[in-house]
Amino acid sequence: MSVVIAVVVIALLFTYINGFHDTANSIATVVATKVLTPGQAVLMAAGTNLIGAFLGTAVAATIASGLINAGVVEMSSQLLICALLAAIVWNLITWWLGLPSSSSHALVGSLVGAAIAASGNDFGSVIWEQGSWLKGHGVIPKVVVPMVLSPLAGFIISFILMGSLYALLAWFANRQGWSRRFGRTPFVNFFFGKAQIISASAMGVAHGMNDAQKSMGIIALALAGATAAHQFDHLPAVFGFLRIDENPAGGFVIPVWVKVVSALTMAAGTAGGGWRIIKTLGHKMVKLHPINGFAAETSSALVILTASVFGIPVSTTHNVSASIMGVGAAKRFNAIRWSVVERMVWAWILTLPVTALLAYGFVVGFRLLF
Repeated sequence: MSVVIAVVVIALLFTYINGFHDTANSIATVVATKVLTPGQAVLMAAGTNLIGAFLGTAVAATIASGLINAGVVEMSSQLLICALLAAIVWNLITWWLGLPSSSSHALVGSLVGAAIAASGNDFGSVIWEQGSWLKGHGVIPKVVVPMVLSPLAGFIISFILMGSLYALLAWFANRQGWSRRFGRTPFVNFFFGKAQIISASAMGVAHGMNDAQKSMGIIALALAGATAAHQFDHLPAVFGFLRIDENPAGGFVIPVWVKVVSALTMAAGTAGGGWRIIKTLGHKMVKLHPINGFAAETSSALVILTASVFGIPVSTTHNVSASIMGVGAAKRFNAIRWSVVERMVWAWILTLPVTALLAYGFVVGFRLLF
């Protein structure tokens, strides 16, 4: 049982780090446009993350039963620990460097690396066989495909929305005799400054609804394995909340206490802030005004909320970054600082293989030591 408790604690540590690592994704634009102060933005993000974490469990169910074969992982809590540690290490490295990398992909990459190590380096069995640790038919459509399509959707939607807003404002400018600098007039800044509070709140809810549930899934998976191994049979009835029953509709039922603890931990991490990444997203990549922030946040929130409803664990980081790029491209392509984008893309590309290697190394080292 001590190993299971360790999984829960480390999963919550990952959730806390995810909170301050990805806080920047939901509040970078609202801080950069000076609509809210950093303190106000962090408090808003913490509250909306908390709300989002309670809205459904589809993503948690995907992590718990859609990617990993629970029957194989019953005695593999050690592997979950190694996977979580690898994801935590990568999150801290990219946070220190100010790179907005994906916590979601760090977790999935780590799970893959741990699975390969557990399978004796038989990658084919890890991904495809029924008795494997990881379900290939879940990884490909629910992780790999959305990894490409979701940021692309964010870019396209933000580009179209920003272009439409510019066209609408140009039409009003011609009719009302406004300054041709309509994107920066006091009225436009005031209106979209207020609207951006709503879009930033939606972004916070989306982040909580998708990211907090990933840790819920890991905890549920560990508890399911422990329950199946009868590790909780000696506990009195009052501890019945530790048991996870199979959902008749398929997948796991996530216990209420797991939802509460994960949500509160994500909110606490969010309150810790993530100013290094905020600087990259909100200031370095493209100069933002309230109208730009509104378009970027609305687009990315729409993509993430849609994915969350269908239980798809997407990257908040990738979607927000791509949406900001789309907004900048709608203004003009040279408005984007492509050198910053290049550094970010390299972080995206390296996340899956690096975390897989880290987790693989942790598993090998764990076996050598114990």
